[in-house]
Amino acid sequence: MIDKHHFYLIFPNIFDFKGGIQVYSLFLLKAIQDVYIEANYDVFLKYDKRNLRQQQNLQFLSLTKFHYFGNLPRLLQTILFAAKIIILAIIERPTIVISTHVNYAIACYFLKLLTGIPYWVVAHGLEVWDIENNAIKLALQKADKIISVSNYTRQRLLQYKNIDSDKIVILPNTFDSSEFKINPKPAYLLKRYNLTNEQPIILTVTRMGSMAKYKGYDQILHALVKVRLHVPNVHFILAGKGDDIPRIKTLVTSLNLEDCVTIAGFVPDEELCAYYNFCDVFALPSKGEGFGIVYLEALACGKPVLAGNQDGSVDPLAEGKLGCLVDPDNVEEIADNLIQILQGDCSNPVVYQPEYLQQRTIEAFDFSQFRASLAKLLGGD
Repeated sequence: MIDKHHFYLIFPNIFDFKGGIQVYSLFLLKAIQDVYIEANYDVFLKYDKRNLRQQQNLQFLSLTKFHYFGNLPRLLQTILFAAKIIILAIIERPTIVISTHVNYAIACYFLKLLTGIPYWVVAHGLEVWDIENNAIKLALQKADKIISVSNYTRQRLLQYKNIDSDKIVILPNTFDSSEFKINPKPAYLLKRYNLTNEQPIILTVTRMGSMAKYKGYDQILHALVKVRLHVPNVHFILAGKGDDIPRIKTLVTSLNLEDCVTIAGFVPDEELCAYYNFCDVFALPSKGEGFGIVYLEALACGKPVLAGNQDGSVDPLAEGKLGCLVDPDNVEEIADNLIQILQGDCSNPVVYQPEYLQQRTIEAFDFSQFRASLAKLLGGD
């Protein structure tokens, strides 16, 4: 039970980049602040630079101090980031320290050795599945609680020796259901991409970095060669940004897919819902997702979802009950399932029940559910 309310929250960043860890961190901060309105908050942001406008836009509690380290050279940044957390905590004695990246657990462990201040660590995906650094392993073992964002990641953590299974609790990713509604295909996007309302559209929204090929967009492109033989007017919208885009464009050309693939670039938050409603199936056959917030967003818009069956993607899809799970390395299987979904004969008829998909997703993963679950973990219910 937490009865004194001073939180130290250690995040990679929440303002300048939007990835799964960043989105989770922001929701975590909002949820704690909803539960503990009168608490003090110190938020340490390793990569963010000071941005008062973004702070004001997100409306944090007045007793929230942000500590930015994004302007520092990388080596100095790491040293000062850890040092400030430890020194300030020794002086201020916060109630608890929560880190949303395992790399910062070492500083938390060192602080606990000096002061006894408890710490929690959030475990997402790839960064905790195969830890080789013994110091990070130790810091994870000594954490008072490990919050796993999916059952899959929890099972991966249990493979490590000396981690108490009772410490590992699941607090899955969340989303703001008010932002995602079931709507007809938006006319302005049909016009933007010169497509018709009847045209079958496959959508992927993801990061396209050179280290993110595990996301499965290559496999969709290879599968598209077969898909278009059965669904001739299909169009694939690949949305996102990253340094892998030049290579992807070359692959599109080599597969002769230029007329049925659009690389749409970054999609701003205010257009995300429209893009989900634009498609007939959302596909991300990844094999490296800790969870995958995009699946929740697509399901909340009532869309059929195709995902990989070898990572945390199984959680938002309720082990396949709410979508289609495939072997992410099997291009033939991906192609066949996309064809079936688009032709209306998917083996899981639930994918054609948009209201049901939306309702089940909101019931399990809406922010209100996340906040209630977190309150119980913190003892604030």
